[in-house]
Amino acid sequence: MKTAEIKLSIRKGDMVQVIAGSEKGKSGKVLRVDAKLGRVMVEKMNLVKRHVRPNQENPQGGVVEKEAWLNYSNVLLFCPKCNRGVRHGMGATKGKDSKKSRVCKKCSEKLDPA
Repeated sequence: MKTAEIKLSIRKGDMVQVIAGSEKGKSGKVLRVDAKLGRVMVEKMNLVKRHVRPNQENPQGGVVEKEAWLNYSNVLLFCPKCNRGVRHGMGATKGKDSKKSRVCKKCSEKLDPA
């Protein structure tokens, strides 16, 4: 069975707030996005312990804590003006050089990085 790739509006480098699960209420930066599975990896969230064999990166081996995937539906884009996770929509700037960008539904603040 083929899995369709989901069109995700959250991208690598975005600030997000977790809205469900054990990390609820915390916010962080998106490290990786998997559109096929609809998952995101957020910095210092959903930490799990993994046993690793000795390698060049970790010559001792042992137990390492690393981030695990979160479902895309459990995070909201973070609005710095509202200071919380918000729903977002698409908005375009008026004029000659009009570009689409993500905007906050509450305060209409532009959410795309400069």
